[in-house]
Amino acid sequence: MRRVVVIGYPHAELLDIACPADVFDAASRWGADPGYRVELVALGGRPVRTTCGLTLAAEPLERIGGPLDSVIVAGGLGHQAAAEDARMLTHLRRLAGLSRRVVSVCTGATLLAAAGLLDGRRATTHWMWAAELAARYPAVRVDPAPLFTTDGNVHTSAGVTSALDLSLALVEQDHGPELARRVARSLVAYLQRPGNQAQVSVHLAAPPPENRLLRDVCAHITANLAAELNAAALARIAGVSPRHLTRLFVAQLGTTPARHVRALRTEAAAHLLTTTGLPLSAIARSCGLGTTETLRQAFADHYATTPSAYRQAARRG
Repeated sequence: MRRVVVIGYPHAELLDIACPADVFDAASRWGADPGYRVELVALGGRPVRTTCGLTLAAEPLERIGGPLDSVIVAGGLGHQAAAEDARMLTHLRRLAGLSRRVVSVCTGATLLAAAGLLDGRRATTHWMWAAELAARYPAVRVDPAPLFTTDGNVHTSAGVTSALDLSLALVEQDHGPELARRVARSLVAYLQRPGNQAQVSVHLAAPPPENRLLRDVCAHITANLAAELNAAALARIAGVSPRHLTRLFVAQLGTTPARHVRALRTEAAAHLLTTTGLPLSAIARSCGLGTTETLRQAFADHYATTPSAYRQAARRG
């Protein structure tokens, strides 16, 4: 059996523990050979009281020996206190040396960074904590955008449910795409979001505009991505000057009309890439990006990859 050790601590996030644990357990049930044995551990073997109030039984971290397949550090509101516990960091370093790979979920990256396990590596964490992680640990190359990253044998994931995506990717790495697909289907999960997919959709990055005029313009953009949507055209629809419309966008959405339109078009293209077999040229036209070259540039800016690579990553899931 592949031993998977999940490290918990007071006020860890329940989903940060449950997502990888259930993925590896499902992989075993669906035929992983060798299968996985998941263990939750904590300092002193104390029960892990999670942020939602549920308490989980745990084995003593101090008694865990190798060899191990994976060490996974959960995130949660208690991550900062855990990262300041010298005993925790000592045992984390010890287990990392005994394990084939090291994984963090969400703010679990803070513990990996505090233990020096992310020095010189690219890593991600929940977008809300990325700036703090980068400031506190300058030796870490923090990338706040992707759902998960891999640098050597160290894997980091973004917030909460992105642990599901990373765990599926690890199952695929170990046993191939067919088993990963079976596991994802059994969990009714997306098959599977590519690691370079942005954590935060432009639809979710900010609340709907308070201004009624701006809400109507945004609704028009979403419903008519292939139309002419430059600032002048949008201003005519809104009945205001382009300058005034730009001021509204910047004040309430923190971006310009052009950047907002480009982000929406790029996300729409990403959706078509992963859900249809349309050629790139057709996707570019249908989303208002015009040409495949414009589509490629938009993906380079938004996802740091090419449309073809993005599609291939999704299909591998």
